[in-house]
Amino acid sequence: MANTAALQQAVKGLDLGTSRIVLATLNGQKVNFTPQLNAFVDIPYSKMTEQMLTRENILHAVEGSHIYAYGNRADEFAKFLEGDTRRPMQSGLLNPAEPKNLQMIELLLGQLCGKARNGEKLCLSIPSAPQDRGSDLIYHERSVHGIVEKLGYQAQPVNEGLAIVYSELKDANFTGIGMSFGGGMCNICLAYLGLPVLTVATTRAGDYIDHSAASVTGETPTTVRLHKENAAENGFALDGANGGAIDRALSIYYADVIETAVTALQTAMAESKKLPRFSGPIPIVCAGGTAMAGNFLASLRAIIDRTRLPVTISEVILAKDPLNATAKGALVGAMLNM
Repeated sequence: MANTAALQQAVKGLDLGTSRIVLATLNGQKVNFTPQLNAFVDIPYSKMTEQMLTRENILHAVEGSHIYAYGNRADEFAKFLEGDTRRPMQSGLLNPAEPKNLQMIELLLGQLCGKARNGEKLCLSIPSAPQDRGSDLIYHERSVHGIVEKLGYQAQPVNEGLAIVYSELKDANFTGIGMSFGGGMCNICLAYLGLPVLTVATTRAGDYIDHSAASVTGETPTTVRLHKENAAENGFALDGANGGAIDRALSIYYADVIETAVTALQTAMAESKKLPRFSGPIPIVCAGGTAMAGNFLASLRAIIDRTRLPVTISEVILAKDPLNATAKGALVGAMLNM
């Protein structure tokens, strides 16, 4: 592995998530994280609006009679316009219903990562293929790989679940199960000594919770998501007993997401013919914004305990920094391959 000073100039890690994109870089011994909301809004063009966006340092692009405001403050405009943001990605992959998907991803990555210097390496997270969507994953991976290379980087992919293992399970010799509960997917990886044994993904994750809860409460998905995030700061937990209609709906769909993920893991392990012989129980580490709700780990542990997995689980823990663990793992992956 190269020395620290060289690494600082040579590697970056990128979590290319459905809801958020996070860049990880080295600053001495510290890892810095820079996030951007992976969303945009379409605003009618006016000179005054363009000047206001420029004055407020809000990321935007002008195209004919439209202004596209994108990144971290796009939600402000969606709420003001009483609508939803547009999303370049859906269920972990490029959104086929969004004609500007690649254009907006290119704008976001250009702003976040900048141009590469001297052949920098950028390791970016790639999801596992959901059932029957293998060709979609190929298109997604090659398209974003091309954008990163266009910026001048040496692009290197890492499975999102494996990135969680790289980020959190160094003391376990990178052996265990990483589960990334993001906005578009739950990505799971069983790793042995840093090598992926199996990977699996489900499309029931944060967006599924938001859209499902919105459907049964009459709210917009953006309203539900903002409620969920604000409630989490105030102690939202997965029981819904003392909350209103939104909290009750959220608890129901959270439980569905957790059960779907554990069932997918059980099925993948049962079908695998190459499970290694572990020397003892192995840990599960979770990351992603969806995993941060109160009682999430207890709910996950309860479902695991009543599910017959072919390995013994030692503990179920939350990443030290759940929102940034994938980006950190991508950075570690780049460093391990220097």
